[in-house]
This record gives sequence, structure tokens and C-alpha cells, in this order.
Amino acid sequence: MARVLDSHYLAITAIVTVFYQFIFFVITALLKFDKITDFAGSTNFVIIAVLTLILKGEWYFRQVVLTLLIVIWGLRLGIFLLMRILQWGEDRRFDEMRSNLAKLAVFWIFQAVWVWTVSLPVTIVNASNRNPSVKPQDVIGWLMWLVGLLVEAGADQQKLSFKNLASSRGKWCNIGLWKYSRHPNYFGEIFLWWGVFLASTPVLEGAEWLVIFGPVFLTLLLLFVSGIPLLEQSADKKYGSNEEYQAYKNTTSPLIPLPPVVYGALPKWFKAAVLFEFPLYNKNFRPEGSLT
Repeated sequence: MARVLDSHYLAITAIVTVFYQFIFFVITALLKFDKITDFAGSTNFVIIAVLTLILKGEWYFRQVVLTLLIVIWGLRLGIFLLMRILQWGEDRRFDEMRSNLAKLAVFWIFQAVWVWTVSLPVTIVNASNRNPSVKPQDVIGWLMWLVGLLVEAGADQQKLSFKNLASSRGKWCNIGLWKYSRHPNYFGEIFLWWGVFLASTPVLEGAEWLVIFGPVFLTLLLLFVSGIPLLEQSADKKYGSNEEYQAYKNTTSPLIPLPPVVYGALPKWFKAAVLFEFPLYNKNFRPEGSLT
């Protein structure tokens, strides 16, 4: 019975996600208006979480908490990204897509897959008939979400404030959390979604454990596809010849926040194996004097 119920909810969330993203795709394609892209993605998470909670109608404590966490995260991120793009102008990611309908469609399809997949833990929790008492996994997961949200929101605000300073033009952000990680906002997002997954585990049974693919997908996406690699390439292109930037990159962790004095002293193999300093992030980074 649980599997049938889960399948029903998975189908509903897939249909709603595709329809919601299709609406914004049409707006973007017809009006050449790409300022709503991130808003469409973030708010879609909110819709899925609230919809599954309402449809199930059980209102168990764990369901309400996880749904509330997703609503807070999604609205905060969606509103922030919308206001930022309205302030900064066009989204440069779409420079090559505005006149290419096929590429634009692929982007929106991928965004729908991202939303639906990463939402899997909360979808299954809200669809479940199981309601065990609060477990340590719940509390730890909620705390991970809180830490991740604070890091992500703090990093976003610090970078926005930095970019708005006239003295910061032509420079990379290296203040606040950005002193300890080159991408602290991504660390926060990955950390909070792993927290959501952990908080979902008390109700998982059998094949439902496959919802781990949600945070795994997000992590792989940010580490290897549309997150860190693109930003590293862009930063290296802009500042790669700057000695201060070279020092910043060599002593600052790509993801997990660490003191620069600690990270800079670690061997390269350890950075690559444990701290995600993959060669992919340095293929266009050639400091002066480097032989590689």
C-alpha cells in the first residue's frame, strides 16, 4: 500500500513540476525575459512540499517541520535571487540561449528534473503513513538544515553587499564566509539538503531509501556541472593573472569552510581526496611560475 501511495505522490509532483516549469519556459521564450529562472526553481520546491502535505492531510509533526523548512528555504532563496537579478540585470547564463529555443528548453527540462529529484525526501515523508516518534536523526537533520541555511543566506548577503560597493568593482569576493570558502553558499545548500534527507530517514523503508539520490544529485550538480566549475572558470578568466587572487585560490577551500592558514598548508592529494579541490577547478588556472 505504501509503495502505491508513494508512486501516486511521485507522479503528482512530477506533473506539477513539469507544468510549473513549462509556464516559465514559455514566458522566457516568448518575452526573452530570463530574470525569473531561479525564482521559478526555488518556489517550485515550496509548491511540492506544501502540496504533498495538504494532499496527505495527516499533519504529522515531522511532516509539518520538514515542509516548513523547505518553505523557509525556498522563499528566502527565491526572493533573494529575484531581487538580485532585477538589480544586476540580465542573467548571463542565457546569453547563448535567448535565440536558441532548443538550448533553452533543455535548461528548463533540467531544472524540472533538479527540483523533482532534490524534493524526493520531503515528498516521501509527506506521503508516508508512518509516524515514529522524533529520533536523533530528526534533530541532527534539522540542525544541519539550520546551519546550512545560515551559511547560505549569510554568504549570499555578504557577496551582495560586497558587489554593491564601488571599491569592490573588478574584484572577487573574499570577505566574511568567503575568506574561508570560495563557494560558501553552495556548501550551505548542500549541507542543508543532506540535513533534510537525514531527517527523513526515520520513515524510510525498502526502496524509499532511494530518495538519497536527491541530495546526491544536488551535490554532484554543484560540484561537477552547473555550480562550482562554471564559477571557477569565470573567476580564473577574470582574475587568474592577479597575484592576490592566486594566493586566495591556493589558500582557500573550494567548498568546506576552513581557515586559510590550515587549508594552504595541506598537501594537494589531501585537498583533492577530502576537500573537493578537483583538477576540474584548476584547468584554466595557471599561476605565474607554475610548471603545470
